[in-house]
Amino acid sequence: MQSTISAPIGFSGIGLHTGRAARIVLHPAPAGHGIVFRRMDVAARTATVPARWDRVIVSPLNTRVENDAGVGVSTVEHLMAALAGCGVHNVRVEVDGPELPILDGSAAVFVRGLLTTGLVRQDAPLQVIEILAPVAHVSGSASARLLPSAIPAMDFSIRFPDAAIGAQRLRLDLGNGAFVRELCDSRTFCRKADIDDMRRRGLALGGTYDNAVVVDGARVLSPGGLRHPDEAVRHKMLDAVGDLAMAGAPILGRYVGDRAGHAVTNGLLRALFARPDAWRMRPCDPALAARLPGVGVARRDLACVA
Repeated sequence: MQSTISAPIGFSGIGLHTGRAARIVLHPAPAGHGIVFRRMDVAARTATVPARWDRVIVSPLNTRVENDAGVGVSTVEHLMAALAGCGVHNVRVEVDGPELPILDGSAAVFVRGLLTTGLVRQDAPLQVIEILAPVAHVSGSASARLLPSAIPAMDFSIRFPDAAIGAQRLRLDLGNGAFVRELCDSRTFCRKADIDDMRRRGLALGGTYDNAVVVDGARVLSPGGLRHPDEAVRHKMLDAVGDLAMAGAPILGRYVGDRAGHAVTNGLLRALFARPDAWRMRPCDPALAARLPGVGVARRDLACVA
């Protein structure tokens, strides 16, 4: 069955790229609503922005969605990942500005809010997007694929010159609460050498050592070091979970990413939906529902969240 949250949930912080104060409030939404953002600082007729793959504006550093009026919301990927990873299908997100708060740089604070507030199962069936044939998207040295699979799964590889990251690979079955236990507390990261360049371009203005992992060669500069030895690849997987959630329904398939970022994953969704032979909508029976993200997550899993 579809689900929503049991009560409104608020989050406040700063935007990673704008550096401005940011506040959002999640509200329960009816079955079939999906995830929809509403900008509270613009005229009502242009305020609604669906969280949908065909509304994504290509960006290498975050995920931004825009409506036909050009009104957008940026850095939505961590919230989208938290919602997908906790099995939440219908929410209205009120946003007081152009960017969501970055919080600690992961999805953990969002997950904590969702699990503390609790979910409500709705009297409406859930459908999933079943992958029937391989689909791929390649951009330079980065690539992403979706393959048929009986379970939602992910296989991700990255390679960075900094020894603090290096080459990392992780494979996960994403069902049964794995997102909450394995991925949600992994933070966004960057190389110290890239920070000045980003700020010259008006990006990462709200970035600090408290909301991102900063590496310089073999050194991790952020206080407390890493939460996981392979935190970087785990965060890339977190991002991919959020970007895949733009499909509008859970995906029953295996995602394989190699150096893939936001634009590559969105390109993969565009390639998928351009291939009607490669997917179908499948009703979610109890056996399939038990294999989806969010199923099996309980309050005790909060101990795993940073």
